[in-house]
Order: sequence, then structure tokens, then C-alpha cells
Amino acid sequence: MKSVILQTATRLLFPLLLIFSLFLFFRGHNEPGGGFIGGLVGASAFVLFAIAFGTEVTRKLLRMDPRVMVGWGLLFALISGIMSMMAGDSFFTGQWVFFTLFGSELYVGSPLIFDIGVYLVVVGFTLAVIFALEEEDN
Repeated sequence: MKSVILQTATRLLFPLLLIFSLFLFFRGHNEPGGGFIGGLVGASAFVLFAIAFGTEVTRKLLRMDPRVMVGWGLLFALISGIMSMMAGDSFFTGQWVFFTLFGSELYVGSPLIFDIGVYLVVVGFTLAVIFALEEEDN
């Protein structure tokens, strides 16, 4: 059953949910949020899209198989741990790079790479489960 109201609302909510997902992701180092909750909100945007338009259209929009996304997320998490070992510290010890951009100092570290991995794992796993359930139902 296709609902015009749901499809119209999804077109409005989808970009807002993705932007909110990124906001939660980047807010996560100093306050509540991060890769896990950002990934859940991002996955919910794609789940809403799948309910409104179907899984085939959502898979085309996603452009990547969710299982591949899980693999990339695990790779990012592993890389963040290996970075600390290469620096001579124990596994998953935070490594930081400081640089100046437009007159302000920026701190980028391995926890950000780990959070990207968590984000991808959560989105990929959630979508893989939801897509499998939806396609089994059809």
C-alpha cells in the first residue's frame, strides 16, 4: 500500500533526519551522542524511506549493500586501533593531530575514525536486518 501522505512526509523528513544524524554524530565527543545514536537516527531515515517507497528504491538510494557498510565500519574501527599500536601505545589509545584551519586550531583523532566505524556498522546492520525482514515478507 502506497500512501501519498507518507511519501510526501518522507520527502520532507528524510534530509532532516540525515542532518540530525550527522549533528548527533559530531556532537558525541563532548556531550551525549556519537556514532551509535547517530547511526540509529541515520538508519531510521532509510527505514522510513523504505516503508514509504519500498526496499528496491531505498537500496538504489543507498548505493551500497548494508553488509558491505558493516565491513567498512569494522575496518575503520580496526584502523583506529592499529593507529595507536603504530605509534607505540596500547590498542585503542587515542591519537591526535592538531592543525590550524582558517585561524582556528582543529583536533582530529583516532576516536573520530572509530566513531565513523561505529556509525557505519550500526547503519549497515540495522538496514540489513530491516531489508531482510521486508523482503522476506514480500
